[in-house]
Amino acid sequence: MAAYMDNLEKMMAVWNTSDAAEQRALVDVAMEHNVHFVDPNHNIIGRDAFLKMAALVQSQIPGAVYSRASTVDMQNNFCRYHWAIQMDDKLLMAGFDVTEVNDSGKIVKVIGFFQELERTA
Repeated sequence: MAAYMDNLEKMMAVWNTSDAAEQRALVDVAMEHNVHFVDPNHNIIGRDAFLKMAALVQSQIPGAVYSRASTVDMQNNFCRYHWAIQMDDKLLMAGFDVTEVNDSGKIVKVIGFFQELERTA
């Protein structure tokens, strides 16, 4: 598996565990120390801020399952993919991310969008 794919999987795994030590280990391996994460609700920098944000979101929707909902399209160190948040087989939210990785595959930046983009044609 390509390093960037392994790190994307690790980032997703952070959302699906509440074990703080496991989350820390995943983030330390997958993300640069100054990772930038932005979505409509957050704009944070750093691994510690990412972990704090993930814990906050988990506390707001306990028991939710986070998954990638598409393949990953990669070009020039940028990945795009769809994701879903579900609970009891019910879709709570869908969206997509554009994630930048460095040449070694570590996550540098995540730009998250909520919901699917409407098509006009």
